[in-house]
Amino acid sequence: MRPSAATRTAAVLAAAAVTAGLGTGAVRAAEAPAACAVPADTEIAEVQGTGGASPLAGRTVRVEGVVTADFQRSDQLRGFFVQDPTPDDDPRTSDGIFVYSTRDVNVRDRVLVTGEAVEYHGLTELSPVSAVDVCGTARAIAPDNVRLPLEDGATLESSEGVLVRFRGEMAASETYDLGRYGEITVAAGGRLFQPTDGHDDSSQAENEARRLLVDDASNVQNPDTVPYTSDGRVVRLGDVTEGLTGVLSYGFDAYRLQPTRSPHFARANPRPERPEPVGGDVRVASFNTLNWFTTLGRRGADTAAERDRQLAKLVAALKGLDADVVGLMEVENNGDTALKALVDALNAAVGAERYAWTGHPYPGTDEIKVAFLYDRTAVTPVGEPRSSRDDVFDRPPLAQTFRPAAGGDAFTAIVNHFKSKGCGGASGPDADQGDGQGCYNDRRVKQATAIAELAKGAENPLVLGDLNAYGAEDPVRVLEDAGLVGQTPRFVDDEDRYSYVYMGLSGELDHMLAGPALSRRVTGATIWHINSDEPRFLDYNTEYNPAEFYEPDAFRSSDHDPVLIGLDLR
Repeated sequence: MRPSAATRTAAVLAAAAVTAGLGTGAVRAAEAPAACAVPADTEIAEVQGTGGASPLAGRTVRVEGVVTADFQRSDQLRGFFVQDPTPDDDPRTSDGIFVYSTRDVNVRDRVLVTGEAVEYHGLTELSPVSAVDVCGTARAIAPDNVRLPLEDGATLESSEGVLVRFRGEMAASETYDLGRYGEITVAAGGRLFQPTDGHDDSSQAENEARRLLVDDASNVQNPDTVPYTSDGRVVRLGDVTEGLTGVLSYGFDAYRLQPTRSPHFARANPRPERPEPVGGDVRVASFNTLNWFTTLGRRGADTAAERDRQLAKLVAALKGLDADVVGLMEVENNGDTALKALVDALNAAVGAERYAWTGHPYPGTDEIKVAFLYDRTAVTPVGEPRSSRDDVFDRPPLAQTFRPAAGGDAFTAIVNHFKSKGCGGASGPDADQGDGQGCYNDRRVKQATAIAELAKGAENPLVLGDLNAYGAEDPVRVLEDAGLVGQTPRFVDDEDRYSYVYMGLSGELDHMLAGPALSRRVTGATIWHINSDEPRFLDYNTEYNPAEFYEPDAFRSSDHDPVLIGLDLR
């Protein structure tokens, strides 16, 4: 608490503020006049310098400025931002700085701060601080207007510590850490797409230029209140906001906006309660279940409660798809135990013994496998299920021919889960080649080549599943070069053609490719966006996720969106 004697200086300080052009208004109780009489010895711009790090790092400085943002609480950044109201004329330097101190200040306070200039994980700040002298109340600092992408040659470094307003509409592009760290990524000009997904207007450089991380002015994990949920709606990717205002900070290898005014996201991407119609007399889906395990503590649920919550969501998604054949990925490879539990629960939900599954003759040794479930009232399996013993497959494919129960032509579904892009153990041609396709692309190409050969001998082949390859990558091209035709590019608008989001980039990892004759009988295709656009704190997990958000519905039943097509086989 400031000394009560300071109140006697209020009139003097107010007059001084007006004389200095810092504004009128009530002046808060301040430190002794002697403290405020000690002038600054360094401008904030000098502390920031023209490069990425302070040229004065390690030196004690005294700066003067106006408080633009107060984040001093213990659940916040434990400091405040100060900005020079009379900036220099060098566009390369920033005129704002973070002060790591909980000495009481308010926004619009004119302060003199003494502290050591340091670089803290890339952020220029004052810490430790030996003096914070509040010397009046100033005019509010007007935010600098910024528009992404920046002009050529410009960087956000010159706005570090500065109050800014981002002009134009920004779309939510990543919510992975929204519940965990209060972070959301937005992008100017709409969502960001993977450069290797075949979208003409996306490149890595363009994506980075349009991207902005919005933080919650806190380093606390699992905040009690998840941002952007107070109106009862949870923000989805594609939802938009305008006029983002706050102080630009830096941390954990990224520039981040610490809002001074809570953003509002308009619902530009409403939840699809059901898939778009695809027509046909037989409907086929592809769905990655995100580790459906009945064994606890492995890759799926850790507790029985989590397992029940996961099962409820998966059943809701499968019921909503209402497909006649579903190719599944990431089902526990424990015989048919996990698969049977899923089918039994689905039958209980629909109130009839409609669904059955096909056995896998060679599921491999991986912890997860692919599988088929089907509606026995709609289709009938023809012959035995088939697979491949080619050691190129980590998770062997599964092929099954089906015929409409009411009569019609047969087709052969081949469900796959290709090698992931993770780099664990990758070497030689499987190492990351720097072409945007990640690790093990060579392995995926060989897997695609083997599947193309398998499809050649199949009746009306339909290759489906999680190929761990985006639309313009080599494995998909191998299948297309073999004559298989991708169905989502035919029927799904370009901006809706994605099934997965990674690091803020949307893309299509889940595919449906039909042989030429079968392709002519596809009546429609859609991607049901129930998962990739939803924050992960809505999933079945109980750790970290706020309990009030869980619902036994289809949304965030997985991290992949299911794909659905219609076939006219009669």
